[in-house]
Amino acid sequence: MHELPTLSLAELYSNRDQFIYSLSRVAREVGFFYLSDFGINNEKINHIHHIATDFFTLSSEEKNKVSMINSPHFRGFSGIGEEKTKGSIDIREQFDVMNEEPARQLEDSPLWMNIYGPNQWPASIPHMRELILDFMNDLSFIAQELLSAFALALEQDPDVFNHSIMGNPYQHLKLIRYPNVDLAQSSSRQGVGAHKDPGYLTLLLQDKVSGLEVLINDKWLAVPPKKDTLIVNIGELLELASDGYLKATEHRVVSPNHGQERFSIAYFMGPRLESRVPKLLLPEKLKNQALGPTSDPNNPLFYQVGDNVLKGRLRSHPEVANKYYKTIVKN
Repeated sequence: MHELPTLSLAELYSNRDQFIYSLSRVAREVGFFYLSDFGINNEKINHIHHIATDFFTLSSEEKNKVSMINSPHFRGFSGIGEEKTKGSIDIREQFDVMNEEPARQLEDSPLWMNIYGPNQWPASIPHMRELILDFMNDLSFIAQELLSAFALALEQDPDVFNHSIMGNPYQHLKLIRYPNVDLAQSSSRQGVGAHKDPGYLTLLLQDKVSGLEVLINDKWLAVPPKKDTLIVNIGELLELASDGYLKATEHRVVSPNHGQERFSIAYFMGPRLESRVPKLLLPEKLKNQALGPTSDPNNPLFYQVGDNVLKGRLRSHPEVANKYYKTIVKN
């Protein structure tokens, strides 16, 4: 394979059977694809790119006013080296946003309830909150349309995932900046290390600078930006729900060359924290090809969604974990 396939979301409405056929092949064979005709106009996308640029050009002092270390809910700014993948430092900075909601009272509730809470917003960009939350709503609609299509590809009722996402699906958006790396000063080009995404689905908006790579048949395939498309990939919980018939594909980002920087916007959608990942009853012909979800003893998958999300947040943000979750980190 020389490049990822491209699917058109418009075809889901004009020729559903053909779209589902194409989706089932791509999902089974690759787990990653470009998505065109997804219904968000270029003006809105340009606004989002500008917001990301505006944020990352703020002074360090301004960005640190909304540092994630202030948030037990894992929202806000992380500087270069503050997030890790499999224990190794990622050379990127980012701004994390989730559903906007009040903090929950823990009392006897499970610890993952602490993920619920308000976002942090920079006072110097007052329109950022409205634009980002509106964009998340747009991406949520696309993700839920695709999730129904994946259900059909698995020969399920199109609403089979609805009970796990209705009302308050888990949503997580990251504005990300990958700075250029001078190889004369650094031996690492790990923008973000090789990993699989959590949740059901990821939607990624790239700028014009390459760096994303996907592991296909044990070889890294470059995924360059493609005009007027999103990148879509399967998350670990969709792999879990399909008993491994669908595969969450490993991927990474290589830091830009000296003199360049890369911006991207990643959106992750999954089930409500309170829910459990459904175990789908696949038809025999699909069940025979489902070999079970990939198992990593150092990073096990849980059917309880809140446990999964908290596990991932604690691993990725050790400073936040040590400040607010000392008991569970020590254990």
